[in-house]
Amino acid sequence: MRKIVVIILLVLSFTGTSQFKKSMFAKDPIINLENFQKSRVYYGFYLGFNSFDFKVDYRTAGPDILVKKTTGFNVGIVGDLKLQEYINLRFEPGLYYTKRDLNYPDSYFQSTATALHKLREVNSTYIHFPLLLKFSSLRTGNIRPYLVGGVSATLNLSSNSKSKDDNNEQRFRVKPWTNSYELGFGIDLFSEYFIFSPSIRGVFGLSDELIRDNNDPFNESPWTGNIQSLKSRAILINFTFH
Repeated sequence: MRKIVVIILLVLSFTGTSQFKKSMFAKDPIINLENFQKSRVYYGFYLGFNSFDFKVDYRTAGPDILVKKTTGFNVGIVGDLKLQEYINLRFEPGLYYTKRDLNYPDSYFQSTATALHKLREVNSTYIHFPLLLKFSSLRTGNIRPYLVGGVSATLNLSSNSKSKDDNNEQRFRVKPWTNSYELGFGIDLFSEYFIFSPSIRGVFGLSDELIRDNNDPFNESPWTGNIQSLKSRAILINFTFH
C-alpha cells in the first residue's frame, strides 16, 4: 500500500495539486489532451502489483492444501489500437513476479512428515501476453471509466518443467505455458501531459498446470497424487501511463 501511495503522490506532484483538482473535478474543467484518443494507435507502459493464488481441484475429498499468497510486482508495455470510438484492442505484454507457498496437511503422508516435506515454495517469473478489448464509457470532463476483458497466454520461466527431479528432490514442477481469461475495470484520468489509468483485473486459468511426480501411475505421491487440477488465478492492480 505504501508503494501505491508513493506512485499516486508522484503523479499529483508532477501535475501540481491545484491544477490536478481544477482539471479533474471542477464544475467546468479544462479539457486535457482532447484529441489524444482520436489517434488510431498509441502506446504506454505500466507498473503494478499482483496477488497470485492456485485453484486446486481434488481427486478425493479431504483436507485442503493451504495456499499462502504474497504480493508480487508487474511491469510492461501497452499497445492500443482504436477499433471504434468506444472499443479498443490492447496488447499488454509484461513481466510478472510472484510467490506462493503450498502447505500440505499431515494426512497426505503415510508417515510423520517434516516441515520441509509439507512445504513447497513456488516462485514464478511470468512473461504475460494478454490480448484485451477495452470498452470505454463517454468521457466526462477528464475522466473516462472503462471495462476490459480478453484472453492471455503466459510463459513461466520458473516452471522446472525440464527438470528430471520431482518433489522427492524438493522440486515442484508446473507446465511452462498456461492460458487464461481476464476481466476487469479501470478509469482514464486525463492530466495536462499524459493519461494516468489505474485498473484492477482478475485472471482465471483455464488449463491444468501441474506436472505429476515421476513413476506415480496410481496417484500415490503425497504432493501430486490427490490433485485433479491446479490452475492459477490472480488479482492484478496496474498503473498505466500513456
